[in-house]
Amino acid sequence: MKLQTTRKYLGSFIFVVLLTLSMALGATAGVLFVYSSDLPQVTTLDDQRSPVITKVYADDDTTVIGTFAQEHRIVVRYDQIPPLMEAALISVEDQNFRQHWGIDFLGIARASLKNMMAGRVVGGGSTLTQQLSKNLFLLRSGIAERSLRRKIQEVMLAIQIERNYTKDEILTMYCNEIFLGGGQYGFAAAAEYYFGKDLKDVNIEEAALLAALPRSPTNYSAILNPERAKLRRNYAIDRMVAEGKITAMEGEQAKKTEIKLAPKQRPDDLAPYFVEEIRQYLDKTYGRSKYLEGGLKVYSTLNVPMQTFSNAAVRHGLREYDKRHGWRGVERNLLAEGIQNLETYELPDWKLPIRPNDTVPGIVLSTMPGSAIVRIGTYQAVLAPADVAWTGAKASPDMLLKKGDVALFQVRATDPKAKKIEVMLDQIPKVQGALVSIEPKNGEIKAFVGGYDFDESKFDRATQALRQTGSAFKPFVYSAAMDRGVIDLEDTIVDTPVSFGSYSPGNYDGKYEGRISIRRAMADSRNIPAVKILAMLGVTNLIPYVRSFGITSRMDPYLPLALGAADVTLLEMTSAYSTFPNDGVRVIPRYIRSITDYDGNVLEENLPELKDVLPLQTARKMTELLQEPIKEGTASKALELKRPLAGKTGTTNDFTDAWFMGFTPSIATGVWVGFDEKVTLGDKETGARAALPIWMEMMGQVLKDRPVEQFQPAEPTVATNLTRSP
Repeated sequence: MKLQTTRKYLGSFIFVVLLTLSMALGATAGVLFVYSSDLPQVTTLDDQRSPVITKVYADDDTTVIGTFAQEHRIVVRYDQIPPLMEAALISVEDQNFRQHWGIDFLGIARASLKNMMAGRVVGGGSTLTQQLSKNLFLLRSGIAERSLRRKIQEVMLAIQIERNYTKDEILTMYCNEIFLGGGQYGFAAAAEYYFGKDLKDVNIEEAALLAALPRSPTNYSAILNPERAKLRRNYAIDRMVAEGKITAMEGEQAKKTEIKLAPKQRPDDLAPYFVEEIRQYLDKTYGRSKYLEGGLKVYSTLNVPMQTFSNAAVRHGLREYDKRHGWRGVERNLLAEGIQNLETYELPDWKLPIRPNDTVPGIVLSTMPGSAIVRIGTYQAVLAPADVAWTGAKASPDMLLKKGDVALFQVRATDPKAKKIEVMLDQIPKVQGALVSIEPKNGEIKAFVGGYDFDESKFDRATQALRQTGSAFKPFVYSAAMDRGVIDLEDTIVDTPVSFGSYSPGNYDGKYEGRISIRRAMADSRNIPAVKILAMLGVTNLIPYVRSFGITSRMDPYLPLALGAADVTLLEMTSAYSTFPNDGVRVIPRYIRSITDYDGNVLEENLPELKDVLPLQTARKMTELLQEPIKEGTASKALELKRPLAGKTGTTNDFTDAWFMGFTPSIATGVWVGFDEKVTLGDKETGARAALPIWMEMMGQVLKDRPVEQFQPAEPTVATNLTRSP
């Protein structure tokens, strides 16, 4: 009887258990069905591409001069992930990665035990595949809340990923996707950002530091929290030893090594105005998402050495101009702001490396007759009268500065061991300038400077500033007159006062030289001959002629046009001048040679676009004529370069604009100097004084190692006297 009763109860128990299990399984299946109903299909990964940075290359096709991205990511293949990086990552984040099928139950149990023992969450059990599913699908789908629902979806997606992709593919996707702080996505981008290295070159401690970041890129950032980062890195190294990925000796050595990050760079981008021109073109042509996420490769025309020389020449020339016009004084005194700790107070600029030729702020610690002590970061300098001599004949540091002043200094030399630094007093110029350099034969823009400092002003003076050109416009008048038979190279003309109704032009120096050659008129930039020639030519004949040079700016049909009374951009002027050394053929200026997409397909290829502007002989005559200002005219200082050169200065009324446009047979370069507000540069600040030195410094460096080039001569002409009254 008891046995029957026992069997009866046992059968009932089994029935209840089975019923309960069935209900649980049914409920679980129902939950999984509900939670999986809105999950994406992981097979879409085959067609999905993560945002990849667009790179702009210099004319060597290898040097990157600019990037565009919403997420800074460098995509690598599995064979580009070094074994050391894989070992570090798996040791820290997912020791059973190669064995599990998306979920590591042992890892979950181990993490749960650690959390219970610690009384708080100290670790998780998520596999790399789960983290990947969260990053690729859930967070991008807007499912960011921490909930049971999301965890279940994460697990289900991880299982799907494991079913559809190999372990190598999963690891590669993870290494390209994960956020690692500082705007960096993926280990390749992070290696470049933190260490200035390719991923393949990281060592043990660097791989461990990168592997330590996924758990919390902010908390374990070596930039924001260096001590936490070191502890987490050392934990990662210990895990690598425990997993047998490195030896104990290697681990100990790696832990003793201090974290070494790539030094931050000062904001001295090579060609920011040039890169911005390209960005605007890409935005207009391809759209924002394409150039920010599509991984385009833009092969530009910019030449790195020429751009480097141009940057230095513009900055130096503008600072020299600025110094000619005096010291403006300091704008800040720490003591006046209530800051007393001058010995320990830190200025933001000091977080960046301090190098020779940098201009950095310094704090005046004390002054004494004839000198001042200046602190710049951990360095100290003794400022002597020679270091402030440019401010005035009897200048002395103690007369210009006082304790607590924050002033700018140009670094001449540093001695890190002695903590000494040599500096001279400096100031940021308020004047602006621009430079454009073009290869006439192909129209390629080789150097492009749009202002003193892109970070301070994005306004591009090379393409956006419309300025009067002064005498730099005269070659177009002479060229048109030659083409029409009004003048020839060996003619003469009378330089005497003349009136055209209410308009009576005058020469810059107020003098008149009588009958002079056309060569002399150009060399000395005489205004009267230029206006007379335009009057003989006819203004209405000049404007369409100038348009053929690519100058699109507005030009009013009146005689002062001969003296540059039209607003033109520097890029237009440089391109127009490039016509002369190219035998009368103008090539449309180009920023870009070609563009390819992420897969290497060519999206566009820009070949030179030619425009016939001048007959060959006219171009050669003008090239010969434009050598006169350098041989014995307003630009004769350029003779110091000891090269065949041609060019023309330009100065506008009241000295508001200074120009020099010049060329060799293979390079045409234009320089403009002025204030954005169109105010005077000051008395005698002509094109020869303010713009030509910049041109010479840049061209001198560019031509230094190049062979001497000769201009092609024009055919001989017969001299005549221009006696007709205009």
